[in-house]
Amino acid sequence: MGILSILLWTPAVGALLLVLIPGQRSGIIQIIANLVTTLVFILACWLAALYDHHDAGLQFSEYFPLNPVLGSAYALGVDGISMPMLVLASFLTSISLLASVSISSSVKGYYICMLLLEFGMLGVFLAQDWALFYIFWEVTLIPLFFLIGRWGGKRKHTASLNFVLYTMGGSIFMLLSLLAISQYDLEHAGSLMTSMHLAAKDMPRYEQILVFLGFLIGFGVKMPIFPLHGWLPLAHVEAPSPVSILLSGILLKMGAYGLIRSVAMLPEAALTLQSLLVFLALFSMLYGGLLAWRQNDLKAMVAYSSVSHMGIVLLGIATLNETGLMGAVIQMTAHGLVAGALFLLVGLLYERTHTRNVQDYSSLVQVMPRFALFMTITLLATMGLPGSIGFIAELHTIIGGFQQWGWLWLFFCLSFLINAAYAIRTIGLLFTGPVKPHMQHIPDLSRYELLAAGSMSAGIVFFGFWPTALIDLSASTIAQLNSLIMLRGL
Repeated sequence: MGILSILLWTPAVGALLLVLIPGQRSGIIQIIANLVTTLVFILACWLAALYDHHDAGLQFSEYFPLNPVLGSAYALGVDGISMPMLVLASFLTSISLLASVSISSSVKGYYICMLLLEFGMLGVFLAQDWALFYIFWEVTLIPLFFLIGRWGGKRKHTASLNFVLYTMGGSIFMLLSLLAISQYDLEHAGSLMTSMHLAAKDMPRYEQILVFLGFLIGFGVKMPIFPLHGWLPLAHVEAPSPVSILLSGILLKMGAYGLIRSVAMLPEAALTLQSLLVFLALFSMLYGGLLAWRQNDLKAMVAYSSVSHMGIVLLGIATLNETGLMGAVIQMTAHGLVAGALFLLVGLLYERTHTRNVQDYSSLVQVMPRFALFMTITLLATMGLPGSIGFIAELHTIIGGFQQWGWLWLFFCLSFLINAAYAIRTIGLLFTGPVKPHMQHIPDLSRYELLAAGSMSAGIVFFGFWPTALIDLSASTIAQLNSLIMLRGL
């Protein structure tokens, strides 16, 4: 068994181990679950250390045929696009479990679902076979349905059902696109994903466009992009805060990751639909930012800001040039850290005050100085302040967009100004003014909460000042992808 299989199956084995432990032993269940996710994170970091960033191709590949007739296989591998997502997924899962100490009902079921969710997320980023990719994509729906529907807020059942129906609806379009490609004679070149890349070259232009539109809908629901974002605000607001960390930090990136893979497979169709991608990206950025600006519910604000920031990812993909694609990949990591930290901190604040209305707070800096520090760092990163990873991502996207369209930089800047507006507004309402009487004795972050929030804030600042490690990790693969787009697009 290779290192990728060990990394993939460790959470599943951990979930199976929890099944054998009596539900009354909640303390042991929490310890085992945290140890499993920590082990997965260590394995992911070890894999990143072994990864050769000069090699643009797949590394640590594992291949075992499943259906020789169809060409499907248990095929795993990592490259410069999936490697940062693996580290991010394992890191945020560890943080989510650290933040789950407040879960008191059905503890065993909760941690089993969290480990199964990590198993599905890792599978999506490791799979190098479209059939295997689709299976892992659907696997993530099951634990999320129960995590939102069982441990969510007042409208949890509506939110969980809404999420599953939206995502399954998008999955149908994805499946139709996969079936359309599979109608061609596939040259079995190692895995079904490789074979489909070869088959897509021979498809007529109009079929490539239809197939790409199917992928755009399927992955666009999960990203989400306007107008496929309807499930997001309700799911984020009603989900438990640790689940919201994964929902925003990783699940949205699965959609962007799949769309990048689709662009690599169908670059001619992507070039043909480039104007549509740009319009959807800009509209999502402005629409999400404006709605975030007018929210009083802190969770709803972060949810709508995710629409805006994932619009930046889509914009980077739409540039179809090396700088923009790099910006998209960095923004995926940046948003994972920033949105994850925001949901963590908002959740911790809600546990103490039982309100998410930003108008109910003032001058928390005097009561919760450690909370105020990390919240301010995260909100400043949301607006892309220099010194944060958000700045690095947005800078690459702006440069890539300017190289491609020039005058559209005005719309990009307008979106960033809106992001700055709601971030500054939130900082002002939370941390200025007189201390309200009922907010005078709120406890500050505890030791474990400080570890979780501090780790994410450290990542935001570290990659803001030293982004080279993150850029080098993906540079070769993105350069190869850009060359493929240029070759096929001419």
